Amino acid sequence: MDRLARIRSEEKIYHDQCYDSSKLFEPGSWLHKPVTTVINLINKYKDQEYISILDLGAGVGRNSIPIAESIKHRNGKVVCVDLLESAIAKLKSYSQQFGVEPYIVPILSDIEHFSIEPNEYDIIVAVSSLEHVSSAQVLEQKLSEMNTGTRAGGTNCIIIASNIREMHLENKQELDPMFEVNLSTERMLELLDQKYAGWEVQQRFVKHMTYEISRNGEPVKLTSDCITYVAKKSQSY
Repeated sequence: MDRLARIRSEEKIYHDQCYDSSKLFEPGSWLHKPVTTVINLINKYKDQEYISILDLGAGVGRNSIPIAESIKHRNGKVVCVDLLESAIAKLKSYSQQFGVEPYIVPILSDIEHFSIEPNEYDIIVAVSSLEHVSSAQVLEQKLSEMNTGTRAGGTNCIIIASNIREMHLENKQELDPMFEVNLSTERMLELLDQKYAGWEVQQRFVKHMTYEISRNGEPVKLTSDCITYVAKKSQSY
């Protein structure tokens, strides 16, 4: 199995286990609540009559279900893209459960093969997903696509890991991190600044994160820098 296939397999195992063992919005996992940055961003567009939102790596709807709930009394759509069949199946179920099915457009696809149409979206959200495209080159291409896919006055909200390390907790052995894209924090920020030159950068900060995860049933310490990057496109584009 090549490295990319191995990473995708690990990703599927991890997320399938999480989605099976944790219910959306119940305490005890990262599915407990949506990302505050995302919800605050949606609120800035509350007076817009029609809103088109893209959630790249939507999972079971941690962010897209609350987004859809916030647009229930106006026109809009939340296009939800995810690679995992289990995620899309649960997203459909949760969208029925929370009464937002008419607003959710579930799409089974990996991010890099999902085509973002030019000037299609007011908001594009990518939370912990762009580091799972197949290469740094593909990441650059996808950021460019997100750029052109955003309408004038629209916003991109990116939360992405950089400087990722994995270490076996018991023998302290450094492992190959199971992430397709693993840039240094400096390089990732440089890339984002380059792609969003001319946009109004509203948030740009780094938070160091440490988790304990399981790899092949073994305890592993995962550390990374978590970059939050929110940029708004000029009205004059």
